[in-house]
Amino acid sequence: MKSITRQCLDFFEWLNLRDTKAMGSVLTEKTTLYFPKTQPLVGGDRITRFFNILFKQYPELVFDVKQTICDQNRGAILWENRGKNRRGEPYQNEGVTIMEIADGKVVLISDFFKDTEKF
Repeated sequence: MKSITRQCLDFFEWLNLRDTKAMGSVLTEKTTLYFPKTQPLVGGDRITRFFNILFKQYPELVFDVKQTICDQNRGAILWENRGKNRRGEPYQNEGVTIMEIADGKVVLISDFFKDTEKF
């Protein structure tokens, strides 16, 4: 089985590749996403739809993982991102994503941004 660190890094690689199919393969019907300024999203299908919408809003968006802090089933991923929104305006931010993994599946994703006004 992959380490928690590797599973978290894989998720961010899929995010950068915009590979919602790979993302969906590690989500469950009970996975919950907490994202700033939204209601919690529950279920792999809803979460991958959300990411597809996000990718349309930000056709250029790349995450650079700066550090991971992991224990047995949780990871904190410190990241910076940059890109452009659909109007071509530059975007950048930094934050932390908390992930919880059980039996090789992501059960919780919670995002914290430095600047939620940019989003």
